[in-house]
Amino acid sequence: MSVIDSAGVLRRKDFRWFFAGTTVNRLGGMMTPVTMAFAVLHVDNSAEALSKVLAAEITANVLCALFGGVIADRFSRRVVLQSTYLSSAAVIATTAFLLATDRATVPLLVLLATLAGGTTAFAMPAMQGIVPQLVPRSELQQANALMSFVRNGAQFMGPVLGTILVAFAGPQWALAVDAASYLVASVLLLPVALPPVVRGDTGIVHELREGWGEFRSRTWLWVIVVAFGVLNAIQSGVIGVVGPVLAKNTESLGIRGWGLVMGAQAVGMLVMSVVLLRVPVRHPLFAGMAGIALVSLPIAMLGVHPVTLPLIFVSLLAGAGSETFGTGWNVALGEHIPPGVLSRVSSYDMVGSFVAMPIGMLIYGWLATAVPLEPLLVASGVAYAAIALSTLGVRSIRRMGRVPEGPAGDAPEPKPVPTPA
Repeated sequence: MSVIDSAGVLRRKDFRWFFAGTTVNRLGGMMTPVTMAFAVLHVDNSAEALSKVLAAEITANVLCALFGGVIADRFSRRVVLQSTYLSSAAVIATTAFLLATDRATVPLLVLLATLAGGTTAFAMPAMQGIVPQLVPRSELQQANALMSFVRNGAQFMGPVLGTILVAFAGPQWALAVDAASYLVASVLLLPVALPPVVRGDTGIVHELREGWGEFRSRTWLWVIVVAFGVLNAIQSGVIGVVGPVLAKNTESLGIRGWGLVMGAQAVGMLVMSVVLLRVPVRHPLFAGMAGIALVSLPIAMLGVHPVTLPLIFVSLLAGAGSETFGTGWNVALGEHIPPGVLSRVSSYDMVGSFVAMPIGMLIYGWLATAVPLEPLLVASGVAYAAIALSTLGVRSIRRMGRVPEGPAGDAPEPKPVPTPA
C-alpha cells in the first residue's frame, strides 16, 4: 500500500473538510507552547513563574475535562469544536495584545492560561469522538495517521518558526498567527456533516456515571491512564519547565537549540506517521507503550549532556515512539469504545492522564532550584522508562489486537432518543 492509497480516506467529503480545518489550526497552534514558554520568561525569567502559568492551564483543563466529555457526547461535536476554536482565538489574541503593549504580567498570563486550558478541555473530547463518526473502522488507522502526519509536520515547523519569531520579532507575533488560525479553522468546519446526535433523556450526573462505568470496566484503559498520570507529570516538569530554563541559561543549547530539539521530536513523529500510513499495527497498545518508553532518552540526556546535536538525535527517537503510542491509542479507543460514550471516556482519560501535570510542573519548578539538575534528570528518565514498560505486564495491553469491521465498541450502546445534530 502506497502513501497515496493510504491517504484515500480524503475522498470522504466530511473528513476532508474536518482535516482541512484541523490542519490550519495545527499549523498555527504548534507555535504556541514554545512561544508561551519564552513569553513568560520574557516577563519573569524564572522556572517558578513558568511553572505557575503552565500549571494553571493544565489545572483548568483537568477541572473542565469531564464536563467537556459530556457536552461533546450530548451535542454536535462540530459545533463544540467551532465554539472552542472561537473562544481560543479570543484568549490568544488578548495574550498577544498584552505582550505587544508591554502590559503582560505573570498574574495576567496565569489568568489567560486558565481560560485557555478550560477551553481546550471541551475541544479534546470532541476531537477524539469525531473521527470515528467520519470514517469506517477499517480506515481509522489511516485517518489517525494522516492527521498525525500534518500535526507532526506542524509540530516540527511550529517550534522552529516560533523560536525564530521570538528571537527576531517577539512572542506576540507567533500568538497572533495562532489566533488567526483558530478563526480560519472554525470556518472550514462549517461544511462538515455528522450523524444526528443520539442520547437518552438523562442528566449530566447519569451520563458521567455511565462514562465512568465504561472507563473502569476496561483494565487496559485505566492502567495506561494511571501510568500516564505519572509519565505526564515527569515529562511536563522536565520538558515544559526545566528544559526551557536550562536552554535559556546554557550556552551549549540556547533558545534556538531548544527549538531545534523540539522540532527534531516532531520530525520523528512525522516520519513514524508516514510509516503508520502504510504499515498496519497488529498490537496497538504493545507497540505504543514500548514506543513511549523512548521519551525517557531526551529526559535523561538533558541531565547527562545538554548539547544540541545529541539531544536532536534522541528526540528523533522519542518522537517516533510518541507517534506509535498516539496512533495506537486512538485506534484502540475507536475500535473498543462505543461511539455514544467515546467523548466521555476520553474525558476520563484526559483527567487521569493530565491531573498530575500541574503538580509535576510545580514540583520540577521548585526542584530545579533546590537540587543538582544532572541526578534529577537522569533519575527522571529511568523512572519514566520503568513505568512505561511495566504496563506491558498487563495481558490485555500486551495482547490486544485489531477488531474486524463492524459497530465500534465492545459494550452495548444505551437505547437512546434521537435529537438533531
